[in-house]
Amino acid sequence: MATASDETASISSLMTTNGSSPCTNGNTASTASVETVTNTFNWGSYLKTTDSHAAPVSYFRHAPLHNMWSQLTPGMKIEVINTDCSGSPNDNKEKVFWFAFIVRVEGYLALLRYEGCEDDSSMDFWYNLCNKDVHCVGWCGQNGVKLAPPRTIEHRQTDWKTFLINKLVGSKTLPDNFRQKVQMSLRCPFRRNMVVEVIDKYRVSNMRVGKISEVIGGRLRINYENSPGEHFWVHHTSELIHPVGWSHTTGHELEATEQYKKEAIKMIEMNSYPANVATEDLFRKVPIPLSSDEEFKEGQKLEAVDPLEMSRICPATIGKVLKDGYFMLSIDGSSVEDGSDWFCYHSSSRLIFPINFCKLNNIPLSPPIGYQGEFQWDRYLRETNSVYAPQELFQVIKEKTVNPFSVGMKFEAVDMMAPHLVCVATVAEIADSLIRVHFDGWNEDFEQWVDCQSPNIYPIGWCELVGYKLEPPKQPEQENSGKLKLIPMQINRADFLESTKTRPKKSSNRKSNKRKRLN
Repeated sequence: MATASDETASISSLMTTNGSSPCTNGNTASTASVETVTNTFNWGSYLKTTDSHAAPVSYFRHAPLHNMWSQLTPGMKIEVINTDCSGSPNDNKEKVFWFAFIVRVEGYLALLRYEGCEDDSSMDFWYNLCNKDVHCVGWCGQNGVKLAPPRTIEHRQTDWKTFLINKLVGSKTLPDNFRQKVQMSLRCPFRRNMVVEVIDKYRVSNMRVGKISEVIGGRLRINYENSPGEHFWVHHTSELIHPVGWSHTTGHELEATEQYKKEAIKMIEMNSYPANVATEDLFRKVPIPLSSDEEFKEGQKLEAVDPLEMSRICPATIGKVLKDGYFMLSIDGSSVEDGSDWFCYHSSSRLIFPINFCKLNNIPLSPPIGYQGEFQWDRYLRETNSVYAPQELFQVIKEKTVNPFSVGMKFEAVDMMAPHLVCVATVAEIADSLIRVHFDGWNEDFEQWVDCQSPNIYPIGWCELVGYKLEPPKQPEQENSGKLKLIPMQINRADFLESTKTRPKKSSNRKSNKRKRLN
């Protein structure tokens, strides 16, 4: 079909589009491209095998293109790489494209069918709509790229021009600038070699100095200062990283050299920062309490997701109160005497709750380890001579969030106990604004409670989009493979295990008095 490109270029002017500017590939610093991904996990086959659906991209407000993805609907026409064309399969000198329409959308992926297949689904294929080989109708004609029908169906039409006019005219396609929108959405304000303050994964009550060594899809790999090879992965909006000088300003413990501390104070006082220092404007903004009535107080009780064993929601106590709404929190019955496993929260955190939150939402509250009898808050407050934090202090009460997720939806999720891993996951349970993340192939001991707006959950296809490795579901043979490796810790009770999805883990049974460290 020698003239297919010219014919289609004229057809495209009659199409219904959502954009007006030329399609461009663009370049985004410090992000990987979808075509370089080496993931072998096939989401399309997995959805079919498990008879499941993915959470829509629009549910993830931090995800690229989340605010426009709902416009990509079944029936929309695109131009996509033709994988069934003449020539050697190893000949990459010239790519051939053809028209396709969306049959089904799951996360960033779409089930596509080539035009001309009609009701024949035998050639249907899954494709990431953010792939560089997906374009609006008319792109090939504008850029002189060859269009040809798949060999399997080329005999089905004797007049492809008339067929295409009937199929394409008046249909919806991608915005002309869709590729540009993809690249723009992947931009991150952080750059390599920026200096930040980051949680110490070995002693979580401390902050340390780190330098960003990699930026992928808004996630940062931060190398610890003076610790070659030791690093920590976080999303750039995480509560676990802060600007230089944050620890000094809030009163948080910081492990750093005296030189760094002096320089940080000087930067704050002079309001002058070197180019490689991540400044406050790059970080997540938090509301600062305006009066003492809006602040949590030392000794108050509440319920919280255990930050070191996130399958549990537990009674907890406000420890040291810091500045600007920050405080240290200890999990009742689990914390060590020196407070080295206390965790820093902000009053706006959505992982802390008023007492009886679990009861109201019909989810288990894990009593303090060793607690005798049925746990009841009234009794526990009398026994500990404590008071509870007022309900109106909690963000989950002040700002109710609609949780759009449903049990059974698939997505990609960070294992917060080993945050360098992004894994195949399923929504196991919904409670208020919380999602209980189930890591496919792993038992419920490794599930984790996260907020529905957490930046650590992503639509399926996100790893492919940004070039991050996706951990597939654990296979049964992994159950007894490998060896456990214990890490010597200063926190005596913890014996925190290296937590990976490729190595067996010890059960997080509450009675074992073992909690996992961040890895």
